[in-house]
Amino acid sequence: MDIGVDLSQDENGVLECEPTAQTQSEESASSRENSLTSETVTELHSQQPPEERGEDVPSETTSAATTPGSGAGSKHGAKRVTFPSDEDIVSGAVEPKDPWRHAQNVTVEEILNAYRQACQKLNCKPIPKVFKQIQDLKDLTQRNECLELKGEKLDYKSCESLEEIFKRVQFKVLDLEQTNLDEDGASALFDMIEYYESATHLNISSNKHIGTRGWQAAAHMMRKTSSLQYLDARSTPLLDHSAPFVARALRISGSLTILHLENAGISGRPLMLLATALKMNMNLRELYLAENKLNGLQDSAQLGNLLKFNYNIQILDLRNNHILDSGLAYVCEGLKEQRKGLVTLVLWNNQLTHNGMGYLAAALPFTQSLETLNLGHNAVGNEGVHKLKDGLIANRSILRLGLAFTKLSCEGAVAIAEFIAESPRILRLDMRENEIKTGGLMALTLSFKVNSSLLRLDLDREPKKETVKSFIETQRALLADIQNGCKRNFILAKEKEETEQKMRQSVSMAEIATEDQTQEDEDASAEKIEEENTADDSDSDTEDEDTAEEPKASANTTPPTLIPAITSAVPGAPASPGRCFSVSSPGRGHKIFMVTRVESPPEQQQMTAFSERVAESQTSTQTNIKAPLDAPSNQTASELSTLTSLSVTAELSCGQDLEELLLDASLDTSRDAP
Repeated sequence: MDIGVDLSQDENGVLECEPTAQTQSEESASSRENSLTSETVTELHSQQPPEERGEDVPSETTSAATTPGSGAGSKHGAKRVTFPSDEDIVSGAVEPKDPWRHAQNVTVEEILNAYRQACQKLNCKPIPKVFKQIQDLKDLTQRNECLELKGEKLDYKSCESLEEIFKRVQFKVLDLEQTNLDEDGASALFDMIEYYESATHLNISSNKHIGTRGWQAAAHMMRKTSSLQYLDARSTPLLDHSAPFVARALRISGSLTILHLENAGISGRPLMLLATALKMNMNLRELYLAENKLNGLQDSAQLGNLLKFNYNIQILDLRNNHILDSGLAYVCEGLKEQRKGLVTLVLWNNQLTHNGMGYLAAALPFTQSLETLNLGHNAVGNEGVHKLKDGLIANRSILRLGLAFTKLSCEGAVAIAEFIAESPRILRLDMRENEIKTGGLMALTLSFKVNSSLLRLDLDREPKKETVKSFIETQRALLADIQNGCKRNFILAKEKEETEQKMRQSVSMAEIATEDQTQEDEDASAEKIEEENTADDSDSDTEDEDTAEEPKASANTTPPTLIPAITSAVPGAPASPGRCFSVSSPGRGHKIFMVTRVESPPEQQQMTAFSERVAESQTSTQTNIKAPLDAPSNQTASELSTLTSLSVTAELSCGQDLEELLLDASLDTSRDAP
């Protein structure tokens, strides 16, 4: 929009201007009147290049102040307004500071001296705990384990003096628990941690005076740093005016994977903001929200929506809240969508009853990732366990179940025993602080006769009081049997793991050996193929046709690679008394032939000797093949012909003669077999 300006002089020689655009506010008009107080040419320098603002502004323009209806403008003539060229807008550039220019070839003594000087300059006392920990540092070229300042009173000056350390040393853990941080000190520390990448694990718990500016700096640190993975803010209030900053940081956080917000007062609007932001977070793996007085309505609905959209959080800790049965219904709606995300759900002490177990039992068959479920210190009762049992049996992922202090008796223990007997994967079960007596222990003991996976069953060590005194000794014996069952399962699991590990190692070694042997044999075969191709082209064609007439099952089950001379029976081969062996010859493309050999049980040792001789025929140029001479009297004609063909003692090479012998034997067998 073009704006014309009338310039005129009053009696005192002061310029006056009148804007012709009616859209300008009165404040901007008055400011412009105060700014035009000179008759000289005014040079206006723009702070942004014209192309960034999206305007087409020439380098030099002349606007005539000839607004209609104003005689003063035409009386005094036009004023010139000039703009600088694009090259003159940016006057210079400064390189960013290197945060580690002080950390090169530094020593512990230099760090301590720099810290002392900073404390003197800021007029604050050095912290003895800092001196002691810095003196113990061994390697300054990598992250050191921890800088622990728990319980120290850190004001703004003490925090500023720590910069001399952070600019020279990095740590894995920075413990600032209960250090009485205020807004100024917290802001300074968080800026340092962000700038110097000072820590991967940061503990700021039990600091109740961080305030809005401190949380704003913390959110900036969470958003910008690439090293911070763990943030512990337990018992540090995150109130309504601070939560938006943290929520925006969590929405785009790139490195934070563990977040502790226990007892942070985030019920209500703060939780809504955090849950909404975490729906888009792809990196957070563990979220701890215990002791926040989360209710069973709005808060639980936000948690349920979070579980519906976020499949990256693996641990959700909701212990010591007020979820109630109504809130558990919302959580279970989100739990149904967890096919590959949530691994651990802690609902300890949330005032749940048997009514809520129905929602949980309906959700368990759908979730495919949940491995740990802790329902301890809730009034689940026997009725709740009966509802939960069917969902647990239908579930295919639960490995650990916590039912401590859930008001169970022998009836509930029987239901759990049924689940143990049906589950092939449960590893640990916690049933302490329940009234489980002789009947329940007997059911649990019997379940170990079927179950082989349960490695740990936690029960009260002391027997429960019974009306019959002899039952106390029975309880002791049953507890010992349960413990022995867990030990037996542990030994079996360990042996199974060792066996599987040996199998994996043997398979890998066999693959390596097969690759090496195959490569050597392929090299030797390639040379022989080149020699024989010129003389035996016709023979190879006929042999290929004969081989193609072999049963397809044998070709499919035997890999086309070099294998031992005589192997075990191939799948699909004739049943006893006939046995089918796979034989390979190293000549002409590693052809594989099927030979049927009849043997009785007493001849198995002779067959082993025969296989060894045939194996030697592949590694030497001349081999004597000797078959057993004794044949059973009840053999058929086909079996005798096969045995006769294999009983010839002759000098054979590993090339064409061996192939022809094996081929003839296989063809005779296929023609004479009933």
